[in-house]
Amino acid sequence: MPIITLTSDWGTKDHYLASVKGAILKQIPEARIIDISHHIPPHNLTQAAFILKNCYRDFPPGTIHIIGVSTEESEANPHTIVLAEEQYFIGADNGIFSLIFEEPPEKIFEINLMQDSAFFTFSSRDRFVKAAALIAKGDDISKLGHERKSLNEKILFAPVVDKNIIKGIVIYIDNYKNVITNIRQDMFREIGKNRKFTISFRGEEIHRIYESYSDVPVGEILALFGCNGHLEIAMNNGKAGNLLGLNQDDPVRVEFHD
Repeated sequence: MPIITLTSDWGTKDHYLASVKGAILKQIPEARIIDISHHIPPHNLTQAAFILKNCYRDFPPGTIHIIGVSTEESEANPHTIVLAEEQYFIGADNGIFSLIFEEPPEKIFEINLMQDSAFFTFSSRDRFVKAAALIAKGDDISKLGHERKSLNEKILFAPVVDKNIIKGIVIYIDNYKNVITNIRQDMFREIGKNRKFTISFRGEEIHRIYESYSDVPVGEILALFGCNGHLEIAMNNGKAGNLLGLNQDDPVRVEFHD
């Protein structure tokens, strides 16, 4: 049974999600449809990429991922199929693919399929599902369009290292209001060299990395590296993001002491 995942900014209030699922089942009755998230803030490519990047490797080879965020096609942002790590990704090449993959994918094809509707505002249903159905039936993606050599790039702010200081930002706040930064554990260890440190943000300071949320009393703020390897600011049984007033793109600083 083909596995098809959906990541979108449609929410669950409107008809969009149901329409796409219906179209999938009409063309691929045996499909297993997995909802990754439909609560991406509208047109927020950064958050969509972060969520998909942190879960697609948990799916088996052959999985087809439909990305329904900012899907409007243009000459600069064509509808595209990407083959990476034995999985297929279908969406508009608006920069989101460059945020998902750290290495160049194996294959990139611009979709050249007629859609099954005279309207051009719902590509996920009218074109992406059609492409997914052909892939699920065993068609080679080279038959679905012409090959491209590269993807459009969207540049994210990367942590800046200044001697003994790492300057990062908040890149995501999850449903528990854990605050996730772009500072990764490998960078922290490389620059820190087991030295003492101060993590500072919005007038607050933390001087220790914990291993789990329950390592501190309920309601206390802590820092730890989450399952994705990123530095998190969290609260045991609380909502750190709300309490601390932290938002996406807010600065977080780590200073190491000799």
